[in-house]
Amino acid sequence: MNAWNHTNELDFMLMGLTDSKEIQLALSVLFLLIYMVTMLGNIGMILIIRLDVQLHIPMYFFLTHLSFLDLSYSTVITPKTLENLLTSQKNISFMGCFIQLHFFVLLAATECFILSSMAYDRYVAICNPLHYPVIMSTRRSHALITVSYMIGTMDSSVTVFCLSTLNFCNSKVIHHFFCDTFPILALSCSDTYDAEAIIFILAGSTLLLSLITISSSYVSILSTILNISSSSGKHKAFSTCASHLLGVTIFYGTMIFTYLKPSKSYSLGKDQVASVFYTIVIPMLNPLIYSLRNKEVKSAVIRVVKKRETTQKLK
Repeated sequence: MNAWNHTNELDFMLMGLTDSKEIQLALSVLFLLIYMVTMLGNIGMILIIRLDVQLHIPMYFFLTHLSFLDLSYSTVITPKTLENLLTSQKNISFMGCFIQLHFFVLLAATECFILSSMAYDRYVAICNPLHYPVIMSTRRSHALITVSYMIGTMDSSVTVFCLSTLNFCNSKVIHHFFCDTFPILALSCSDTYDAEAIIFILAGSTLLLSLITISSSYVSILSTILNISSSSGKHKAFSTCASHLLGVTIFYGTMIFTYLKPSKSYSLGKDQVASVFYTIVIPMLNPLIYSLRNKEVKSAVIRVVKKRETTQKLK
């Protein structure tokens, strides 16, 4: 069996989601609409937080970075997916494939720890409200963001290095709509045990460590809420973290389903649907979840619009 790597073959081929021209056209229209909503929603969220002074607190500082991550990794995946759906050009270079994988893993791993930081922020706000300004200082908020990006960079660098050292068999066809870990591993004719073990440990550690942080934060939050005597107080406390809890459930549910399992159990149909959900749909849902279910963001939008109208009248 002939083996090849990036030194003698330059292209992979992304097979996409379907061979049906009609379904490809329908999906391209749907994905384009979702991508436009994703860009508008996340850019809008970033602008609202930047323009409204009352949202210049740690919770919305983290939300700004969450929106940046969502529009970034949607941009890493969606444009190439649309190109594959609308044209016959399904090739992607070896370098382009691994660059796409690098940024996808970096952004997804970073998002795990941004969500953990948001959970910790809600824990401090509800369980230690008097010490909140001291604990969640600007310095600590920036430190949490920096560590999140550093862990994401480490995860993506190790993952890409492990995969790029493998030899690949005659088939260059990636049975997926983007360059993801398991579909690339499936092409290797090298022994993938070591690479697979390292990647599994990294992905598992990232998901479990962030999940433990989120779970322990919400256990403490729930305990504090149950000790609040008034029902209005309980409702107010719970409403401050309801949006985050919903976002976490959707994100981690699909990520765990897709990645915390052996590569041989990869299912073309089920895993592609899950991948579409967390790479294309979830980045669109997050700004909706954090705005439609958040009174502070709604109020901020009204304040920004009124301020703009007042400025225009003065001119």
